[in-house]
Amino acid sequence: MSVRVFIDGAVGTTGLEIRERLAGRDDVTVTTLSDDLRKDAAARSDALNAADVVVLCLPDDAAREAVALVTNPAVRIIDASSAHRTAAGWTYGFPEIEADRAETLRTAARVTNPGCYPTGFLALVRPLVRSGLIPADWLMTVNATSGYSGGGKAMIAEFEGASPAPAFRAYALGLAHKHVPEMQAHAGLAHAPIFAPAVANTYRGMVVEVPLHLHAVPGRPTLAAIRDCWTDAYAGHPLVRLGAEAAAIAIADDAGTDRLTLHACGNDAAGQARLVATLDNLGKGAAGAAVQNLNIMAGLDPLAGLTA
Repeated sequence: MSVRVFIDGAVGTTGLEIRERLAGRDDVTVTTLSDDLRKDAAARSDALNAADVVVLCLPDDAAREAVALVTNPAVRIIDASSAHRTAAGWTYGFPEIEADRAETLRTAARVTNPGCYPTGFLALVRPLVRSGLIPADWLMTVNATSGYSGGGKAMIAEFEGASPAPAFRAYALGLAHKHVPEMQAHAGLAHAPIFAPAVANTYRGMVVEVPLHLHAVPGRPTLAAIRDCWTDAYAGHPLVRLGAEAAAIAIADDAGTDRLTLHACGNDAAGQARLVATLDNLGKGAAGAAVQNLNIMAGLDPLAGLTA
């Protein structure tokens, strides 16, 4: 028997990517609404309450409204917006982030998909904080650049329009990006990190970097110790891998996949490190993560429909 999945917001970038990953599978039956019914409250309510699993690919306020429409206690929800990423009663849908998270997701009724930038940051930092290699009160910075598809249809139109698009654009300069509370909470940090995001003139792909003065960190962790910590943390998780030593790392290294690659670069003699994650902002950073969570929640092959 296939799992009945309703995608609310299936015409957006993330929703379309999820539909593509679910297409042709016989263990999932996907339902969407036609254009004339997408804004019909009664039709949406019926679709929401008839599904086994609902995937919300909506702006934050619309996602909250959709949750309020679900009255059937058997319906489980995956929210791909940022509306519930630090909300009580919601399970953070990053299966690899804690040892028991995948098991928790199997029975979770309300799951919030991680943000694309936080996915890279947390994959790098959370194991180090949990193990004590990095103190929870350490002051951290995260620099990150995404392909322009991360900005949705408006940004895609801007970068692919007739006017010359910028090669690189920094934003969120007021240091109040909505991803910051998510990063702090799920990394277990006492202080919010400085988050410096940017967008590059490439459709998809993402580089997330955390620079560290290892010589100033208590215990002076080495690059090898960091790699060993990641190896232990992500053993048995095929979508998270450690990258080989590299002279350069490109934004497109994991584009078109649903995996996440971690690099510990730097100079032990200088006591400095550059921790770098690459992923696809639409893959492990969005649609791929939602499909992975759906697979786990429904008791299906965790990698079905995904590209490692």
